[in-house]
Amino acid sequence: MTKRIFRNILAVAICVFLSSVLLFMTVLYDYFSSVQQSQMRAQLDFASQGVLNEGIDYFNGLDEKKYRITWIGTDGSVLYDSASEAGQMENHFEREEVKQALAEGYGDSSRYSSTLTERYLYSAKRLPDGTVLRISVTQNSLLVLTLGMLQPICVIFAVAIVLSIVLASRLSKKIVKPLNDLNLDEPLSNEGYDELNPLLHRIDMQQRQIRNQKSQLRQKQNEFETLTKGMAEGIVLLDSKGFILSINPAAEALLQTDLAAAGKNILSINRAPELSALLDAAERGSYAEKIMSLHGGTYRVSANPVVEDNQIYGLVLLLLDITEKECAEQMRREFTANVSHELKTPLQTISGYAELISNGIVKAEDVQGFSAQIYAESKRMIRLVEDIIKLSHLDEGADDMKREDTDLFALAGAVTESLASEAEKADIKMELCGESAVIYGIPQLLESIVYNLCDNAIKYNRKGGTVRVTVENGDNEILLSVADTGIGIPPEHQQRIFERFYRVDKSRSKEIGGTGLGLSIVKHAARLHDAKIKLHSVPDECTTITVRFPTASNRA
Repeated sequence: MTKRIFRNILAVAICVFLSSVLLFMTVLYDYFSSVQQSQMRAQLDFASQGVLNEGIDYFNGLDEKKYRITWIGTDGSVLYDSASEAGQMENHFEREEVKQALAEGYGDSSRYSSTLTERYLYSAKRLPDGTVLRISVTQNSLLVLTLGMLQPICVIFAVAIVLSIVLASRLSKKIVKPLNDLNLDEPLSNEGYDELNPLLHRIDMQQRQIRNQKSQLRQKQNEFETLTKGMAEGIVLLDSKGFILSINPAAEALLQTDLAAAGKNILSINRAPELSALLDAAERGSYAEKIMSLHGGTYRVSANPVVEDNQIYGLVLLLLDITEKECAEQMRREFTANVSHELKTPLQTISGYAELISNGIVKAEDVQGFSAQIYAESKRMIRLVEDIIKLSHLDEGADDMKREDTDLFALAGAVTESLASEAEKADIKMELCGESAVIYGIPQLLESIVYNLCDNAIKYNRKGGTVRVTVENGDNEILLSVADTGIGIPPEHQQRIFERFYRVDKSRSKEIGGTGLGLSIVKHAARLHDAKIKLHSVPDECTTITVRFPTASNRA
């Protein structure tokens, strides 16, 4: 804007200068022409007086080089001319100045030469005898006069240009300065041109509207971020080209990126073919959904287009963690398969033995043995069903079971007594150590914990081995520890022994009649008491399982 103002001011200054020079030269030329015309009349008056007194003799010896004098007769013939032979000159009766002089007494005219470089001024006077005396003078034309003054005019023009440039520069900066110094944050506080007041009021009104809109947008954005920040699901907002507009922390973690990802294409962060196909479908305006594996988890990823007036403005990418659901479904399938397998084996045994007995194939002396086997398998089925029912009850929270103060040491003593005969048969020595420790919990479940741990310690021990049960009070916790000198658990199995139906040695487990649900019951019962389980085992040496019951929260 400053340059434009500068150019305009400079152009105006140059035009004004040139117009002034032209006008000045024209006026000055006309002024001097009129002065010269007046002087010619004065000279004409003197000459006419001489002609009246002396006649043609007046011209004898007359040496006048500045003016040309012509005496014209009453018929228009030239009686005398100071520049040419009178007899050779044409009739002057039709000359403008002559006709005017004959009519009015005086006549003036001017004519240019054929080259327009000279101008002739004529002044004529009618004498009393009817003749006309004319004086003429030659002067340069305005063009020649201007060209003759070209050098000083150029000097003046150069000075004028320099001054115009300086003044135009300063003036343009001065004009623009109030505009450059405008405080657009507070438009009404500016002091400048009155003509800007309507614009400043309009800007102030628009800024208020923009501030209100920004405040509303910021509030909505904060609400959106607050809602999405705490979500476990990942949410990514994309434009129609797949560039990230917004991403919440859950999606950042899943896609292994950060807030700087805004503005990047989603495929530059994750190039999974499934995600690319998902986005292609959404960009065509269709809802799409796929199951994807991300960083060891299973996620349902859905892409939904944002459509308005049949035009896609963006995409919403939603990542739902279904890992636990898939794991639970897998566990359910495995549990169903395991239960079916565990029930099928004793049922087949019972069915086979019963079929042999019913067909009379079994000898009389063998019936008792077959009946004992049928009874053992049925008892195993009962234990299995009871354990399954107990686990289902624990999965539901066991809210119907009553909590009360229970002495864990006394309860452990009762369990060891009940298992004494079984331990004696297996040639296992049982020991109970510790002190009285009262827990506010569910007695049946606490008994299940102690019983299953001790039962496993007996079953997976060696002959002549030991099972030591310890109960003691710790800092804000009660510790139950069951240690044996048995076969131990290999490291690769230690993380899975609390799963349902998981067995380290399946053949040994079936031989001793275990259901494979004991430690799973222990884990669920401990969880209901906010207890933590720690396992320490050395293969072929020992196994120690410690359950830590918090005393601060067992009454919650």
